[in-house]
Amino acid sequence: MATAIETNVLEAHPRESGNKNMARRVRMGGKIPGVLYGAGKNSLSVSVDPRQVTRILNSKTGHNTIFDLALNGGEQTKAMIVDWQYEPIKGKLLHIDLKRIAMDRALKVSVPIFLRGEAAGVKQEGGILEQILREVEIECLPADIPSHVDADVSELVFGKVLRVSDLSLGEKVKVLTDPHQPVAHVTTVKEEVVATPEAVAAEAGAVPAEPEVIKKGKQETDEEGAEGADKGEKKPEKAEKKEKK
Repeated sequence: MATAIETNVLEAHPRESGNKNMARRVRMGGKIPGVLYGAGKNSLSVSVDPRQVTRILNSKTGHNTIFDLALNGGEQTKAMIVDWQYEPIKGKLLHIDLKRIAMDRALKVSVPIFLRGEAAGVKQEGGILEQILREVEIECLPADIPSHVDADVSELVFGKVLRVSDLSLGEKVKVLTDPHQPVAHVTTVKEEVVATPEAVAAEAGAVPAEPEVIKKGKQETDEEGAEGADKGEKKPEKAEKKEKK
């Protein structure tokens, strides 16, 4: 398990901080704007070569890589990339945040989890291996940051879950993620139920239930009929009164 320290060197140049127009001029010159901070020192606006940044991000240790930052006409320090922004359409780097690293102080970082081996539940029982957690948060000295964490899934079967507590990271690394958090398990294959022609025909020939609105309409009709009957009974009473007069 390789650590996050590489021999990469990133050259940075101080620049004037300002509005978007200044940042656009930096990009037109073939560089990208960035900010350097950390280690109890003032933040500094810099410009860097996007090709060097891309090489670091695409290395084995990725954004957890600790490299030598060479500041033109100024300090040289260990640093790492803590944030970066891409242009959404063309995918070009737009901006990065760099952090000075003190090699004697612990850092909190997230490292990827790689599943290793073939799960018994997949090989013998025909299940599917599902990875639930893809990163784990840790704390350790910069020199002890792993590039990734290997998770052995060879003994996973139905009903068994690989959890964070099962990961092996060594004594120098402190795991901050909840130890009960599931990492991977074996799940069943979901089969799609296809309706048979007989079932489709039976459903098409079924008599639909009478809507509630229709029932309500019948009740209203019955009430209207009852009212009409009452009115019909009252008319003879008026006629009887006329005969008495």
